[in-house]
Amino acid sequence: MSDQVTVAMSGITKRFGGVHALRGVDLTLRAGEVHALLGENGAGKSTLINILSGVVTDHGGEISIGGQPVRFAGPAAAQAAGIATIHQELDLVPALSVAENLVLGREPRTRLRTLDRRAMARAAQDWLGPLGARIDPRRPVGSLRVGEQQLVEIAKALSLDARVLVMDEPTAALADAEVRRLMSTIRALRERGVAVVYISHRLEEIEHIADRATVLRNGEVAGTLRPDRADRQRIITLMVGRPAEALF
Repeated sequence: MSDQVTVAMSGITKRFGGVHALRGVDLTLRAGEVHALLGENGAGKSTLINILSGVVTDHGGEISIGGQPVRFAGPAAAQAAGIATIHQELDLVPALSVAENLVLGREPRTRLRTLDRRAMARAAQDWLGPLGARIDPRRPVGSLRVGEQQLVEIAKALSLDARVLVMDEPTAALADAEVRRLMSTIRALRERGVAVVYISHRLEEIEHIADRATVLRNGEVAGTLRPDRADRQRIITLMVGRPAEALF
């Protein structure tokens, strides 16, 4: 993890009707950092990520990328700025091949204007290879396991030069072996200088993979800490607002 700030969100506020979803939230993401975002359901995690990814555009506060202020008009603008989000419902076309999904909307063509499938396969291998993914680019995405589909989504984000990758509960539907592979992939992303926002309720994963963690509670930042140096009870206390032992 470097000290280079990739994204800074400052004083982010959002109200839905009479409900404050976020109140003055600050979040800083550094190059090559895995930054966990923690909080109970309704704490504001989804709203904050939707603002970062351009889904929610009507909000208070400021976002800067590489020190330059930005204001996203929508998800396409956020993606163009290097921010990619992998949701629990993956954004892939099951009937298309891995390679076709990776180049969807920007397919290479031959001189005769037909699809250049060899170039597609080479590009797919170039993007999947650094992630340690041994997936045949000709296979239909619908035939892949969930963990393999997730790797295709990550490769797609890297092919679009993503500098920030948001992962929303990425292990929710994965088997243990797939979780281990994902953790290895996240370490590879860290080495490439990608800032990863990792959202999960599984504290053992956070302690294992995250460099820093920001805890949200009732739409506010309850604290930012190093998970590998923090007592788990302290994390739970920040999340719920009272000592962990009082919950049992």
